[in-house]
Amino acid sequence: MRMKNTILLLLSLLSIQLSAQVTFPNNGVEDPRERYYALTGATVFTDFDTKVENATLVIRDGYVVSVAAGGQVPQGAVEVEVKGKVIYPAFIDLYSDYGMPEPKAEGQSPDRKPQMLSNKAGAYSWNEALKPDFEAHAHFNPDAKAAKTLRQIGFGAVAAQRMDGISRGTMTLVGLGDERAHEMIVAEKAGHALSFSKGTSTQSYPNSLMGMIALLRQTYYDAGWYQQQSEEVNLSLEAWNAVQELPQFFAIGDRLEILRAAKLGAEFDKTYIFKGTGDEYQRLDALKNLNTAFILPLDFPDAYDVTDPYDAQQVTLAQLKHWELAPSNPARLANAGIPIAFTADGLEKKTDFLKHLRKAVQYGLDTTAALKALTYTPAELVQATDHLGGLEKGKLANFIVTDGSLFGDGTEIYQTWVKGKAYTHKAIATPQLTGQYDLQVGSDTYALEITGTDEQPAAKINTTDSTSVKVKLERADELLTLSFAPDSTGQVRLSGTLNGRNWSGRGQSADGQWVDWRAAFQQPVEADEKDEDAKKPAPAPELPEMGDLIYPFTAYGWTERPEPQTYLIQNATVWTNEADGILEAADVLLQDGKITAIGQGLKAKGATVIDATGLHLTPGIIDEHSHIAISRGVNESSQASTAEVRIGDVVNSEDVNIYRQLSGGVTTSQLLHGSANPIGGQSAIIKLRWGYTPEEMKFKEAAPFIKFALGENVKQSNWGEDYRIRFPQTRMGVEQVYVDKFTQAVAYGEKIASGAPYRRDLDLETLLEIVNGERFITCHSYRQSEINMLMKVAEQFGFRVNTFTHILEGYKVADKMAAHGAGGSSFSDWWAYKYEVQEAIPYNGALMHEQGVTVAFNSDDAEMARRLNQEAAKAVLFGGVSEEDALKFVTLNPAKLLHLDEYVGSIKAGKHADVVLWSGHPLSMYSRAEKTFIDGTLFFDRAADLEAREAIAAERHRLIQLMLDDKKNGGKTQKVSSQRQYRHYHCDDYEDEAR
Repeated sequence: MRMKNTILLLLSLLSIQLSAQVTFPNNGVEDPRERYYALTGATVFTDFDTKVENATLVIRDGYVVSVAAGGQVPQGAVEVEVKGKVIYPAFIDLYSDYGMPEPKAEGQSPDRKPQMLSNKAGAYSWNEALKPDFEAHAHFNPDAKAAKTLRQIGFGAVAAQRMDGISRGTMTLVGLGDERAHEMIVAEKAGHALSFSKGTSTQSYPNSLMGMIALLRQTYYDAGWYQQQSEEVNLSLEAWNAVQELPQFFAIGDRLEILRAAKLGAEFDKTYIFKGTGDEYQRLDALKNLNTAFILPLDFPDAYDVTDPYDAQQVTLAQLKHWELAPSNPARLANAGIPIAFTADGLEKKTDFLKHLRKAVQYGLDTTAALKALTYTPAELVQATDHLGGLEKGKLANFIVTDGSLFGDGTEIYQTWVKGKAYTHKAIATPQLTGQYDLQVGSDTYALEITGTDEQPAAKINTTDSTSVKVKLERADELLTLSFAPDSTGQVRLSGTLNGRNWSGRGQSADGQWVDWRAAFQQPVEADEKDEDAKKPAPAPELPEMGDLIYPFTAYGWTERPEPQTYLIQNATVWTNEADGILEAADVLLQDGKITAIGQGLKAKGATVIDATGLHLTPGIIDEHSHIAISRGVNESSQASTAEVRIGDVVNSEDVNIYRQLSGGVTTSQLLHGSANPIGGQSAIIKLRWGYTPEEMKFKEAAPFIKFALGENVKQSNWGEDYRIRFPQTRMGVEQVYVDKFTQAVAYGEKIASGAPYRRDLDLETLLEIVNGERFITCHSYRQSEINMLMKVAEQFGFRVNTFTHILEGYKVADKMAAHGAGGSSFSDWWAYKYEVQEAIPYNGALMHEQGVTVAFNSDDAEMARRLNQEAAKAVLFGGVSEEDALKFVTLNPAKLLHLDEYVGSIKAGKHADVVLWSGHPLSMYSRAEKTFIDGTLFFDRAADLEAREAIAAERHRLIQLMLDDKKNGGKTQKVSSQRQYRHYHCDDYEDEAR
């Protein structure tokens, strides 16, 4: 017998807990009923782009049986009338800590003191930031309160992970019902979760982003080695290997971290699915080439409260523009063909999710793409499309019931169904009165029509002559009374009960006889057009035209990528740094990224001609020692040797210091690790290609370098009493570190040469490159004794120290340096800023130069780098170095020290077109860089800079006015917080500011 009942009866049935936990005993009478329902009359989206009108959705025992237009209600199914409603597959959130235990540190905290190894008991990894052995499904515990909140905004399932560590272990795919964990787990292991965050780890290593990347890189190699060895048991590596076939999910901190992680993944044939931060649009072209998917938050920033003009000055252009453009992020990615999914993570109030989703649609996201991002794509990314993501036959009955288009303003979610069980957020008001009926009173039949609402119905009897008779109708719960006068003979008075859309009872006819009556529902009343219009969502307001996307996404970013052109610079004073010396009234042709000709009277078809009369042209300045353009830590200070870490992994192409230094004529910089340990990390040599991606900035012909350090910093004796653990603690210990590590490296090389199986050790591999002359040392140094020591250690192992940087006592050992073959990259006139530089003198550079040492002046400071031409001039003042040789201190000589003089450092045909046009003598403090070229591309132009300042001011004003308008119109605002966009690092900075 078909069961058809009211929504009240349905909900009482749904509230019964149906036992499907077959291994659990039942304390009570067994209830064998199935969840067998037919939802009728709704528009059903069976997937993101397929909908069925007037559909009957049949579900049984938690699964979809069928979806058919006008389908019949099967025998035995409870009918749920949802006419006029819309049913969508329930949403899936792939980034959630739902049901997970609170992360906590392993073992006892070291109270800020260095912790060299993991505190975790057992045969696990040496590093407690690696937790691949954590299995989310084994710790999952449903959270009724959190589940209710997520269901209310449309989610029926989440991929839960414990958000703790660099490797966080496995994720589990679970439903958001109120049953036991056994019933809610859809897939035990849905993916492997990773991040660039140590989480609760109290261990020292890693304390920088580059250290985290190095740890992951080494772990991939260790895991491969582990599969082939029998030397040790390592449960972490076993677990790591076990999760490699799962989807790999990576949580990152910004758009550049996506590029870093993707590069790491490519080394090991891994394609990560990225949980983004909402700024992906700022590097869209680069991200599109990764061919992967993104989980996007919808936590669009609130406007800043810029009412106070001084507060407004603290808000960066990047922050202003991100407020405006962030809501367009989902649309930009989707329109670029990038698969996306959405997460509620990051929202201060989860209940704002639908509002922000609709805002993304308002900013250009196609509704089909939005629904796909909520349903099918997340199911696909965790390989669960057999169970979730749609409402096809055989899938879990996870869906939502709404009163209209999901993306229309004002649309509400009435119910969320999880595994065939309904959770009601708002009662579905199924019409029980309004409509057209056949009213049978005894032997008489009438056409009864009821309009209005169930709360205020209006009833009438329609007659054949287009007239009607008013009916008085009263209702008390399920009881009805009707009365009307069909003619002049008397009143018909009826009393009865509701039974769904059919009514029946007893009453008296017009002549006073007791009769049976019934009213059979025929069809709904046609809705009034005005009422229908009132139900439609208001059209989205037209948005003002948004500002341009700029690269990089900060002040002075460009809208069109600068490219090489042909430039003919005429009539300049040219400082060649070659045998030709300084040429007066000379021409230089830049073509195809190279210097192609130098002379007088040069011609070039199609060239942009620059009249350089009265101007000076020099090679681009090269900074041998820089710490700009580095993300999340310049030091990996946790161990005595961190040769495995790479500054190249963390190049920050968005640092405005790149642009500022272009304005000072700098074209190439060596980005060095800091001086926190004897053996630091590998260098990155970049060209200051402003706005390009980190990989595009790298000087592709550059030789590999590494940073070493001597002195106070590396032995930690001046770090305080908490730092008495890490070896070395004395200058003697520093020497022993070098001897020990190079001895290990030589033995490592012998093992490789033997052909025997070996574990790839990235630390020793890098040191072996030094021994073999394949990688070069730049060493932070001050005292003559330590300088001598390192040269002797190098000679012991058959290599040479390439460069001593800082080298403020270089004048004492200049002859020994020249004999050894070491160069000196010094400060021009720094001294007395700490004990070990007390004997520094401003004549240091000149004295080393006189002894035949290749001398450079470096910055080690973001501000000083903008005036390295003036630093070079100090060699003339202190020591009488010639002007040409002084200029070489910041051009050709650092090129030699970096083994790049074949390409840059002088103006010579065939070399890279890295040149600077100065307003006057390049060593004068009054001269300015007017134009800076790299590879024949104009990256800085002073006239364009002045125009850019006006454009930036106008753009700031426009955005501030928009924020003020938003506040005036009731928009939420956030307080202005004064914080730098990027850190200015120095040698002795030890922390990762993003932790």
